[in-house]
Amino acid sequence: MNKKSTQSTMLFPYVLWLALFVFAPLLLLIYQSLLNIDGQFTIENIVTYFTSATYITMTIQSFIFAGFITAVTLLVSYPAAYVLTRTEHKELWRMLLILPTWINILLKAYAFIGILSQSGPVNEFLETIGIGHQQILFTNFSFILVATYIELPFMMMPIMNAINEIDPSLIKASHDLGANEWETLRNIIIPLSMNGVRSGIQAVFIPSLSLFMLTRLIGGNRVITLGTAIEQHFLVTQNWGMGSTIGIVLVVLMFIVMKLTNNTPTRKRGGR
Repeated sequence: MNKKSTQSTMLFPYVLWLALFVFAPLLLLIYQSLLNIDGQFTIENIVTYFTSATYITMTIQSFIFAGFITAVTLLVSYPAAYVLTRTEHKELWRMLLILPTWINILLKAYAFIGILSQSGPVNEFLETIGIGHQQILFTNFSFILVATYIELPFMMMPIMNAINEIDPSLIKASHDLGANEWETLRNIIIPLSMNGVRSGIQAVFIPSLSLFMLTRLIGGNRVITLGTAIEQHFLVTQNWGMGSTIGIVLVVLMFIVMKLTNNTPTRKRGGR
């Protein structure tokens, strides 16, 4: 068996996986989007999506929530990742960071329902200090808080990896040339860790566009996103065509976000 044949054999399981679980569902989604609720071929779903103020508003709202969640996650993750990479037990902190991802998202959502409820510890603390019980659960604040907590490891891990990969001699050279900690961070560490930041943005922003479980359990259906609309069309209204159309729009938006955050340099022709 020659080398080319061996490579083809080794690639076969991967190609089969892509065909069955990526391309086939995507084609099925496209086919379903061209059917109305009666099973007839039509482009009505596409026209409705792009001409309906409701769907346009929902798309903008999804981007706003996803952007806000990503921004808050980044603001928390980068300083924490920078500090943790400078600690003595980096691998221990990395393990503690990964552990929450092993817990099912549904369990974490129900845990926060108990924490943020009227009789939960947060409101009990507010009552103790004299502020009184507040409506925390089923608000935009609670939705963003819980979503940020869940997405935090997916932002912090790539940033930690990127900072760890920076050549220590560059940091040492910066200090030798008289730069302080802030100048080294601004001119060396942040620019060289941007690949990790971009990967983190992709890992947080894209899933945040399609959140639906948290919008129901934590947001109390007051937060409406594209994921919520897809769930409603498939499980409530039974309009699979419209749900598939929104799903395709969501896939396209994800590809656009990945393209915008991808910074792979392209080599010009004739260049070295």
